[in-house]
Amino acid sequence: MEPINLLVCLDGNYLPRLRVLLVSLQLNNPGESFHLYLMHRSLTQEQLDGLARQCAACGCTLFPLQVDGTLFAGAPVTKRYPQEMYYRMLAPHLLPAKLDRVIYLDPDTLVINPLRPLWETDLQGNLFAAAAHSGKTDLINSVNRIRLKTRHDYYNSGVLLIDLAAGRSRIDPQALFAYAAEHVSELWLPDQDLLNALFGEQILPLEDVIWNYDARDYQGYLLASGGQYDNDWVVRHTVVLHFCGRSKPWKKNYPYRFGLLYKHYEKLTDQLLARLDRGENRP
Repeated sequence: MEPINLLVCLDGNYLPRLRVLLVSLQLNNPGESFHLYLMHRSLTQEQLDGLARQCAACGCTLFPLQVDGTLFAGAPVTKRYPQEMYYRMLAPHLLPAKLDRVIYLDPDTLVINPLRPLWETDLQGNLFAAAAHSGKTDLINSVNRIRLKTRHDYYNSGVLLIDLAAGRSRIDPQALFAYAAEHVSELWLPDQDLLNALFGEQILPLEDVIWNYDARDYQGYLLASGGQYDNDWVVRHTVVLHFCGRSKPWKKNYPYRFGLLYKHYEKLTDQLLARLDRGENRP
């Protein structure tokens, strides 16, 4: 089978989260191989070397890409609008031209079931596949449609299947930057708002309960499904658990379900890294 191409974008602060994600990916995708493209601005060689060792133990090949800021000369870039927010939408122009598609994952996710069905999804001519968080965004869809002048649901940008080949001709970086500059005061969640405003009509909808499960909303999913989407169902069917929002399971007093599951993978990651430090190159 061909390797699955993955994309993550982060700085050093989120490197420990990527390490946990990689362990979940390896344990729940036996027999798979992955090519992990890591876009960054300032990771050190020591950090990259350590990550490469873990990737080798987790069935991944690491391809670090230090992004040249030249492309962003005309982009609105501030503390609230960091350069990194554009990376996933401009992946067709930043990743190697030989790649036709990639799965983007936020580093605050766990992969708890096989990812290949998403990789093999027919995009049906769309640039992206993404999920709207049904339990959260149903309440504010009308607000977002008015605010962004859209007709579709509000898609979460934390898990994306991206058609890189089509995006090279259909995504214009300068048009993206111009829109961001013109609407700077209207963008609440800048990267996500840009995705929805500019490309929402070119997104294939995915089931969030499978591909981008909002870990804050267990009760919402449970009630909406008439009790079907309980713990057992999630563990057996959900592929990507997404720990959205400000509360994070690696911080104290995380209030939502599945925090303990994250802690479990965090412990497994610590054990793997300890073995690698001892020179034991095995998962």
